[in-house]
Amino acid sequence: MKTNPVKEKLRQGKPSFGTWLSLGNLHATRVLARSGFEWLTLDIEHAPIDWNQAAMIFAAVADAGCVPLARVPEGDHYCIKRVLDAGAWGIVVPMVDTVEQARIAIAAAKYPPVGNRSVGGGMHAMNFSAAAGDYYERANDEILVVLQTESPTGVKNAEEIYQLPGCDAIFIGPNDLRFNMRTPDGGKPTPEQHEALVQEVIRVGRQVGTPTGIHAMDPQSALQRAEQGMQFIAVGSDLRMMSASMGDWTKTLWPKGEDKDLARY
Repeated sequence: MKTNPVKEKLRQGKPSFGTWLSLGNLHATRVLARSGFEWLTLDIEHAPIDWNQAAMIFAAVADAGCVPLARVPEGDHYCIKRVLDAGAWGIVVPMVDTVEQARIAIAAAKYPPVGNRSVGGGMHAMNFSAAAGDYYERANDEILVVLQTESPTGVKNAEEIYQLPGCDAIFIGPNDLRFNMRTPDGGKPTPEQHEALVQEVIRVGRQVGTPTGIHAMDPQSALQRAEQGMQFIAVGSDLRMMSASMGDWTKTLWPKGEDKDLARY
């Protein structure tokens, strides 16, 4: 059975870089899985991805030698069981604010006696190039569990959450964190206030020995976060890469914002 190189890299204290799959496109996924990224996270929380589509994408990523992960819509037993049985090598769980939410998510990703994941299926083992019996014996050691801190409440409970057995890494959703920092009258946090909470997550993670990470919008920002000690770092997404490249190309074609009538070309 294959081992999870991302999980091992995090254990060794090294940074690991991946990206987000927002489009759910199989062709784009196959290209990205061969691009050098160490993992690809399929965003089932915000993208309209169905279970069959997810299973095909996980298989394509695994067959290419990359690590397929899934951001689940919710950290419950149902969602976590479905993505892992569909072949994901790990989960990213959004909006983990409390210790109880964290415990539920971790338990759902682990077979008994450690957790309460139900036994069944066959795609999970296939993606690890294993027989089902071998998968059942070793999955608890190889499945990556990443919990997201996305609110001041999550930061307040950070120390208790981050030191739970089975929590492999913490991942900041910077946009949700920023929105959840708004005041009752809608006032937005300053960049300095937002960064202070990010740094608090890094501090607590270092204190308890749990890797931390964040969604960075470009490679330069990702490298800066790695220098700060973060390890599980997402760099943009398939959608962002396409949009950024498209913007650069159109600016080159129409540098002064001329009428974009392609019929002339």
